Amino acid sequence: MRGAVTLVCFLVASCVWVVHGATDPGDVSALNALFTDFESDSTLTKWVASGGDPCGDLWFGITCVGTFVTAIQLPNCGLSGKVHGSVLQQFLHVTVLDLSNNKFENDIPEHFPPNLIQLDLSNNKFQGNFPDQLMNIPSLTSIKLNNNKLDGTLNAQSFTTLVNVITLDLSTNKFSGTIPESIGDNMLSLKFLYLQNNKFSGVLPLSLANLVALQVFDVSNNKITGYLPPNFNPATFSYEGNDITLLAPPPPPFTAPPPLKSPNPSTPPNPNTTPNPNTSPNQNAPLASTKSSSSSLGVSKIAAILVVVFVALTAAAILVWFFLIRKVPERATEPLDVEANGHNHSGRFCIWCLPLFSSGKDDEKPAKVKVYEPDSMKEGMDSPKIKAQPPIKTLDIPPVYKGDDQIKTVEKVDTDKISAIAFSVAELQAATNSFSEENLVGAGSLGQVYRAELPDGRVLAVKKLDTKAASMVENENDFLSVVEGLTKPQHSNVTELLGYCVEHDQRLLVYKYMSRGTLHELLHGSANDKCLSWNMRVKIALGAARALEYLHEVCSPPVVHRNFKSSNILLDDEFIPHVSDCGLEALAPSVTERQVSAQRLGAYSPPEYTMSGTYTAKSDVYSFGVVMLELLTGRKPLDSSRPRSEQSLVRWATPQLHDIDALARMVDPALGGVYPAKSLSRLADVVALCVQPEPEFRPPMSEVVQSLVRLMQRATSGNRQTESKSDSLQGDTAHEPNE
Repeated sequence: MRGAVTLVCFLVASCVWVVHGATDPGDVSALNALFTDFESDSTLTKWVASGGDPCGDLWFGITCVGTFVTAIQLPNCGLSGKVHGSVLQQFLHVTVLDLSNNKFENDIPEHFPPNLIQLDLSNNKFQGNFPDQLMNIPSLTSIKLNNNKLDGTLNAQSFTTLVNVITLDLSTNKFSGTIPESIGDNMLSLKFLYLQNNKFSGVLPLSLANLVALQVFDVSNNKITGYLPPNFNPATFSYEGNDITLLAPPPPPFTAPPPLKSPNPSTPPNPNTTPNPNTSPNQNAPLASTKSSSSSLGVSKIAAILVVVFVALTAAAILVWFFLIRKVPERATEPLDVEANGHNHSGRFCIWCLPLFSSGKDDEKPAKVKVYEPDSMKEGMDSPKIKAQPPIKTLDIPPVYKGDDQIKTVEKVDTDKISAIAFSVAELQAATNSFSEENLVGAGSLGQVYRAELPDGRVLAVKKLDTKAASMVENENDFLSVVEGLTKPQHSNVTELLGYCVEHDQRLLVYKYMSRGTLHELLHGSANDKCLSWNMRVKIALGAARALEYLHEVCSPPVVHRNFKSSNILLDDEFIPHVSDCGLEALAPSVTERQVSAQRLGAYSPPEYTMSGTYTAKSDVYSFGVVMLELLTGRKPLDSSRPRSEQSLVRWATPQLHDIDALARMVDPALGGVYPAKSLSRLADVVALCVQPEPEFRPPMSEVVQSLVRLMQRATSGNRQTESKSDSLQGDTAHEPNE
């Protein structure tokens, strides 16, 4: 009887857990521990410190398959506190861990989920050494630890089992020592290896030549010396800030073989001399010595003669040049032939075309002459350096001769070095139903954007460029050079260029499709989705600010967006912002069309650009301030349906940003008065700085990011909603025209 009662109780308890709990208890306990360790929970909606149902209640940032947690994605959440490895290793089914762009400052965890595939702890302040325990997770394909405070040397053993890693990003830390050989020996799947902005020293390991799949390799700004390993040829290689030589040095010119010394019993042997194993004991030593000395003497004489001949010919060429350059004004208008006379078509003398050597026959046409490379002069002989005369500064430099019969004026872009996928027109036509209207999701000054679905189920966004609107897409090589530049920005808040198409006069760019559309559509669309809470708006502003900070202050060279607005901020399923059109300023109209460009920017255009055409990173800051005003008020930057004094959002809002009562009336009515009052005031302060008329008074984006991070942290005090504020908002908005 007692056993039957026990069985019934067990079954009832099991049914209760199945009905009310959809998450594995072990995962629940581990998430409770994480929540306790995190000091900022402003964005962790539905998280609790004890119990709960993460899968059933859809905890923020948690993805489940069945009853198990499989992904923890909490980027850009303003989180701080500690991350303990003892907690992380309890997630037995987690394959994705993303805690990037937060404020963690403790030592980097030693342990991680044992079946992890993607790890992203970038843009924090983690300290300590590279976590060697990662070698116990061979399933990893992506490791991103960049932009932290990690130091020490890399243990070669740590990389022996990471054979599936495609992306390894250790950039912008304080790692030192040499780059381990084991990376090239074992990580043969690597496509992206980022080691820049550290303190690595020594030479590049020869094993890097084994990484045949490598597309991007960046070791810039380290202390690496030596030469590039033989047969190492990644698609994109950045090495600035080191002492790396791309080509191994040639053997010294005119080097004679060392003379053979005759064995002399009276002369003590030189301890530094290595015996030649190929020398026969019966060889006539005096004869060999004589031959070697004669050979050495002959080579020395030849070298001396060549030096004298070279100096004489160079001096003669300079004298001829000096004589002819003084005659230029007298015959500047005569049409001269470049090949025959050594002049360019503008009538000015071209020293690069002057024949340095002649056959000696006056009736023969001088042969084409290659450009004489200064480096080869230095390698060939120790000739005296000859300084160019001042007039050479005014000469036009002609195309460089690459061969006797071939002239190459523009270096063709190597498509193998472009990491993006080259699509065919047929593929993209099929994916967009021949670019039908039903797949059109947006349009801008450079072209239209279409939704594309590939046969494998992937959904992409295809930007079809208008060759009449963009100034650099007609020439295929120019377009490919722009595409190569567009693939370089790598940031979680910047849209990544996945592919391109350059066939049949078509120019198309392919990006990942963002399901939530643009921020402009979300704020001002006809449906006007009301799901954007205050914290979500601040989170979107912070993500967009991080994107501009990356473009302005991390990219080398810096990238100025030039077209930052809410319609270029795309939102994914988690409302994470992705700034689009980064780097497309290369396709923008020329300087003579600034007025058209200013109209294209519209209300986002800063004063200095409208007046003088000057556009800098501080101009992007102004446009960012306008977007923050949109988030704060829910209004369009320019709205002709409103009274004249309220049509320009910046002009209407700026005088009220420091008036507490007016500021409360400005807040988007869609919020229903639910927002932290102090956060509102602090956000208004940031906006006021960004939309300053004078560019020099606007803050850099790094300061804006820090201000928004602090604002996110202080938002934990909770949202405020009072009856008086709600009544005030309703009373004020009742008199305003509908948008």
